[in-house]
Amino acid sequence: MSLYRTPSSSILKPFSSSYPLFSSAAGHYSDLTIETSVPFTAHKCETPSRSVHTSPNELLAFFRQMALMRRMEIAADSLYKAKLIRGFCHLYDGQEAVAVGMEAAITKKDAIITAYRDHCTFLRRGGTLLEALAELMGRQAGCSKGKGGSMHFYKKDAGFYGGHGIVGAQVPLGCGLAFAQKYSKDGTVTFVLYGDGAANQGQLFEALNISALWDLPVIFVCENNHYGMGTAEWRAAKSPAYYKRGDYVPGIKVDGMDALAVKQACKFAKEHALKNGPIILEMDTYRYHGHSMSDPGSTYRTRDEITGIRQERDPIDRIRKLLLSHEIATEKDLKDIEKEMRKEVDEAIAQAKESPMPDPTELFSNVYVNGFGAEAFGADQTRGGLNIIPLEPKPDGKNSEK
Repeated sequence: MSLYRTPSSSILKPFSSSYPLFSSAAGHYSDLTIETSVPFTAHKCETPSRSVHTSPNELLAFFRQMALMRRMEIAADSLYKAKLIRGFCHLYDGQEAVAVGMEAAITKKDAIITAYRDHCTFLRRGGTLLEALAELMGRQAGCSKGKGGSMHFYKKDAGFYGGHGIVGAQVPLGCGLAFAQKYSKDGTVTFVLYGDGAANQGQLFEALNISALWDLPVIFVCENNHYGMGTAEWRAAKSPAYYKRGDYVPGIKVDGMDALAVKQACKFAKEHALKNGPIILEMDTYRYHGHSMSDPGSTYRTRDEITGIRQERDPIDRIRKLLLSHEIATEKDLKDIEKEMRKEVDEAIAQAKESPMPDPTELFSNVYVNGFGAEAFGADQTRGGLNIIPLEPKPDGKNSEK
């Protein structure tokens, strides 16, 4: 079987369209129906069907996308240790099926907003490897021009309203996006992602209440990786059944390590939200790295636990086994894809390193309204050389130049 080779320029193309898939891979299969790994569990609603319709090309795309995500996150680990990435950095390896399955069920007109573990969600929304890795390294070619870093990826033109550094703060913002969608009557929804560590936040329950009152088209997605930083869910939550936490809001528990189950649940949830208002999806998933790069991830859980999840539930291996069992690809084909993904990540890293740091004159860009100006001082109280326009308030509350 021959595989199309992706040109190196693909690192500059949107992730969702960078990889042409070969029709010959389908063999004699044109469509497949595959049962989810485990049943869905529902609260105050019906459960989606366990039979998921897919195709050889979709399974190959899932494998390719998750392999690229995994490789990028492993590379980010190395870049952080080499001090090319600074500050906070939260990696997503292990949780790739959530980003991939969710995107397969929706369109770019639907909105997604998430917390700080946002690199792979950005890729799946159509961001490029170069934009992702350059942003991680604080370079101008980054998706936020190098000024956001790991926690603040953003792609408004694809409905991705960012990573957010404050725990749970993105949830009410997501409800605001859904309010705008309902007001516009455009038939779209918002997926609000948060972790089990944010599930006890008061603002989550306030957001649930108002979204239920107004029947907003919003899906609350709890990515339950079972540890809020270093605290196990059972130590932080009296009821860790997060899909039931909405009380009057329906919920579904999903195997978040099964991309097809995630796809099926998100498709169901979108249809529900457009007709009936909010719904909660609890994604039962797992992160292989620690909470962040400052967390070794082994003081509050055993290495055997991590190894066991890798061996039994890894989302990439799950798709690999489906591709092999249905004779869609061979072991060599899949290894070639993984080598290709490694090469693309390496090329993107090289390009990101060549991108310059943001110019100091950009320090106050996107902070104040254009033309309002700013005043900056160095540590010795000397002026910093920016275009300084001191401001005085007018009686009407507006600012004017001195």
